[in-house]
Amino acid sequence: MAPQSSPNTYTLPTSLKHTPSEPHSSGTRKSWRRRLNLLSSHTPSQDQASQNELRQTNTNESARSKHVPKWWKIRLFRGMINDVRRRLPFYWSDWVDAWDYRVVPATVYMYFANILPALAFSLDMFTKTNMSYGVNEVLLASVLGSVVFAVFAAQPLVIVGVTGPITVFNYTVYDIMAPTGTNYFALMALIGLWSLVMHWFLAFTNACNALKYVTRFSCDIFGFYVAFIYLQKGIQVLTRQGSDEAFYLSITVALLVLFIGYLCGLIGTSPLFQHYIRVFLTDYGTPLTVIFFTGFVHIGKMREVSLSTLPTSKAFFPTTDRGWFIHFWDVSIGDVFIAIPFAILLTILFYFDHNVSSLIAQGTEFPLRKPAGFHWDIFLLGLTTGVAGLLGIPAPNGLIPQAPFHTASLCVTKVVADPNEEGANKGHVTTITSHVVEQRFSNLAQGLLTLGTMTGPLLIVLHLIPQGVLAGLFFVMGVQALEGNGITVKILFLLKDKSLTPASEPLKRIPRRLAIWVFVAIQLLGFGATFAITQTIAAVGFPIFILLLVPVRTFLLPKWFSDEELRVLDAPTASPFTMISVGGNFGESFEDVAGGGQGSGEETVVQSSGSDGMLVGRGGEEGDSDEGMAERGEGPGLGGSGGAKRRESWRGEGRSGRWDGKERRGESFEMQSGMGIRRRSVSRQST
Repeated sequence: MAPQSSPNTYTLPTSLKHTPSEPHSSGTRKSWRRRLNLLSSHTPSQDQASQNELRQTNTNESARSKHVPKWWKIRLFRGMINDVRRRLPFYWSDWVDAWDYRVVPATVYMYFANILPALAFSLDMFTKTNMSYGVNEVLLASVLGSVVFAVFAAQPLVIVGVTGPITVFNYTVYDIMAPTGTNYFALMALIGLWSLVMHWFLAFTNACNALKYVTRFSCDIFGFYVAFIYLQKGIQVLTRQGSDEAFYLSITVALLVLFIGYLCGLIGTSPLFQHYIRVFLTDYGTPLTVIFFTGFVHIGKMREVSLSTLPTSKAFFPTTDRGWFIHFWDVSIGDVFIAIPFAILLTILFYFDHNVSSLIAQGTEFPLRKPAGFHWDIFLLGLTTGVAGLLGIPAPNGLIPQAPFHTASLCVTKVVADPNEEGANKGHVTTITSHVVEQRFSNLAQGLLTLGTMTGPLLIVLHLIPQGVLAGLFFVMGVQALEGNGITVKILFLLKDKSLTPASEPLKRIPRRLAIWVFVAIQLLGFGATFAITQTIAAVGFPIFILLLVPVRTFLLPKWFSDEELRVLDAPTASPFTMISVGGNFGESFEDVAGGGQGSGEETVVQSSGSDGMLVGRGGEEGDSDEGMAERGEGPGLGGSGGAKRRESWRGEGRSGRWDGKERRGESFEMQSGMGIRRRSVSRQST
């Protein structure tokens, strides 16, 4: 006969299991410890009833575990609320942490990296929209995006401004609608307002959860496309310089800007010179190159050559004779509905472009410690899109490659001994990233500097910049974006001599070399189709084609590539820590994200509940880290007593946001602030 349990004790059945597929009850989640404390205060009859209920639950466990939540059961506003709860405890530290030297070069670098391509895009729109958009419109759009996202965003590292895709969108809409006599600015205002409603609908319904399906496959294709847009715009700027001395001098200056700007970045990653010199060239090389060659064209006989410069207007005034507020009601009823399909395309473009920028800016290569928030930021993006339409300026969104460049410029590096002490590397040193200065000030400061650029004296200075220098800057941005792209990396691997390729190269672990060729060919095909459609009148529809890349990767590629090949060829763009906002990366099981199976209670695990993920863990001295509290929506003033420590997932060949279940099961890695990585084993409970 089984012994009777004490009225003040409660024992869980050993066969009871919790699986991530079980539907969670609505309301506040409670830890097992709190539930046990509540149950221990019940009367014996209540304990007996609860125990019977648990036994019945265990009997029906297999049936419930197969239950799939209905897709139409949407918990409105949940993603936005959780984003704010996770990030709000860090808001004060986002400003305090700006007291770091890295903020100064990051601000200067992003000011030039944001404003100069934007000015070149303004030149493109100025030419193709009959002077509808000029320098002041583009500058004000950059200020709007920078200030709003620096102050209010959950992801303040993301640089927001005028991009190449929105430039293509704006002048394509002009080409379509201008012959009909439609008021262009009023139509663009309606497009912005409709897009605001659609952005907010996506934010309210947690639509950003679909980002879990976005991997490096589609991000690399889109980044490859943006890089070629930069190169194309640089060539277009040069072709407008005529065919005499001005044309050849502009080409020479553009190539020199490309060479010097790229060389400064190359020296920054080389062993040449002292560490502080390399850091200086990396931080200020490109801005100083632009300043130097702006004056270089006035030396000697070059001053006699009449070069085209950047067209400007009056300070703080629109380019055309109009006010800053657009009368969006000055259109026909038909134009109100014509704006809807354009707004759908714009929303699709921004949904993908901005979120991809956010993912890349918070990629697995950056040791970030503060949580992300995609739902809240898409809400803010809708707000800036609507306001931009009312002001008659281009709608700003996340910038590629400026957004990841911003994060990279905030990385604090240190020189350490080379861990590979074999052969020629013995006794050498290498540079590693210790942490990232995560703050809001650099984004806000570069936006305020851009606002100051709209003043009269600085507009005069901008008017001195030759268009050839802007073309060279386009080339620098394009080449730098191509250099770090995954497609470029794979192509270079395929072109290398096999005998000279290091054995540690991850791609070398793929037995079928044909798989790499096919994967790269598919990516190049996707890029070619996207680039080709933007060269036609149908360019306004290219966002749909970009969005189709996601289901191609998710559902079609696994039919030919094996799981092992896809784990090497492709990977999640961001770590599980960043993807908590959208419920984790696609393909990661409960054990994958938790670090491999059920732990001893000391380990942090990730629970998925419908559309969102949350870290829960056991309280303790180590468990009450700021990162874990933010991930659970806890922190100063928000309540919560438990703590959770951030977990970074690693794969055999490096950080990728996945576990190799065969080789790394039972191990976890923790990112310690300023201490690198330490490994600890996970104890398991037998069931």
